[in-house]
Amino acid sequence: MAEINITPFTDVILVLLVIFMITTPLISQTTIQVKLPEVSKARPSMKNTTRLDITITDSGAVYMDKEQVSEKVMRERIGLLCRENPNISVILRADKTVKFKHIVKILDLLTDLEVKNLNIAAIASEQEK
Repeated sequence: MAEINITPFTDVILVLLVIFMITTPLISQTTIQVKLPEVSKARPSMKNTTRLDITITDSGAVYMDKEQVSEKVMRERIGLLCRENPNISVILRADKTVKFKHIVKILDLLTDLEVKNLNIAAIASEQEK
């Protein structure tokens, strides 16, 4: 009578589970480094919708996901994405030293394109952690 030993299989599955648990939060983070402003109360963003990340660096450069774009290109791409999925979720990440005029320009563009789901990224303050 032959038996199958599943202990090595279980070990491999547990190692894979740990690897996925560690790397999953890193997938949603972009490689564009910005210092986000702090907030006293934070609410997590919606994870189940189509998502677009817009990042404004301290120099005023604008990135869609990980690609630097001009205002014209951004308008075209967001317009196309909104037509394909009207419930798209946009996450605006801006360095805390960015001039407010850069943020307002992006907010105006998103309002013109009738983006309904806009989230502004921030870091929870030390009090909440």
